[in-house]
Amino acid sequence: MATIFKKIINGEIPCNKIAEDENYFAFLDINPLRAGHTLVVPKRETDYIFDLDDDQLAGLILFSKKVATAIKSVIPCNRIGVAILGIEVPHTHVHLIPMDTMEDINFKNPKIKFSSEEFKEIAAKISQNVIL
Repeated sequence: MATIFKKIINGEIPCNKIAEDENYFAFLDINPLRAGHTLVVPKRETDYIFDLDDDQLAGLILFSKKVATAIKSVIPCNRIGVAILGIEVPHTHVHLIPMDTMEDINFKNPKIKFSSEEFKEIAAKISQNVIL
């Protein structure tokens, strides 16, 4: 059975897409820690990041770097934090989270609520700055 991320990639579930290429897909997290909190996933379903072959892993990191650069260009922050947890959805995913302090990337923090329109605006700003 397809994961929720595969359903998002296939267009079965709507998302606020940031970028995609033939192998990777980036979209806003629906339960963000900060504005611009983005998930980057390989299009091929793989549960555990270290089960990706070396080329896929390198590609995921390089694609994530391009997305992180775009996020940083439009979301005020000191840097983009990276978290790879891999427990909640059995599909490898990288969290890219704008941060000013270590506390900003604490997953125990309350999630921020945005309207559908706010999500769309954030996604559009980031997406316009992704250089693939």
